[in-house]
Amino acid sequence: MKALLALTTLLLALPALADTVKVDNAWVRATAPGQKVAGAFMDLTADADMAVVAAASPAAKVVQLHTMSMDNGVMVMREIKEVTLAKGKTVSLKPGGMHVMLIDLTGQIKAGSKTPVTLTVRGADGKTQKVAVELEAREPGGGGGMQHHMH
Repeated sequence: MKALLALTTLLLALPALADTVKVDNAWVRATAPGQKVAGAFMDLTADADMAVVAAASPAAKVVQLHTMSMDNGVMVMREIKEVTLAKGKTVSLKPGGMHVMLIDLTGQIKAGSKTPVTLTVRGADGKTQKVAVELEAREPGGGGGMQHHMH
């Protein structure tokens, strides 16, 4: 009985030891009817060195990690394999930079709605964990008519 109690206590303590990623300011760009892509943005702060290696959402058939940069005056978007999170440093996924791209949307994302995304995060030990994020849909801001060109 003591062994079972000790094991139960150990198992209950394990989740507290897991490294975590704090997600702030999570949002997705609201879409027009028939629009098939949307960018998602958030601030990520990890309490240990880790990396976001994948993302998924029921709102899109494909979800990718992307980076955006200027190449000879042209905005270029490319898929990246991971977003590195250094311990204690906030990484901002934002318009015009790294972001999560929802591709082949299953429906319109309306302003004010919530869109679930699950991030897959890999720790320095190679183990992965899922981080559920609720994205608030927002209307594009002033300069929000950003076009996505896949390369």
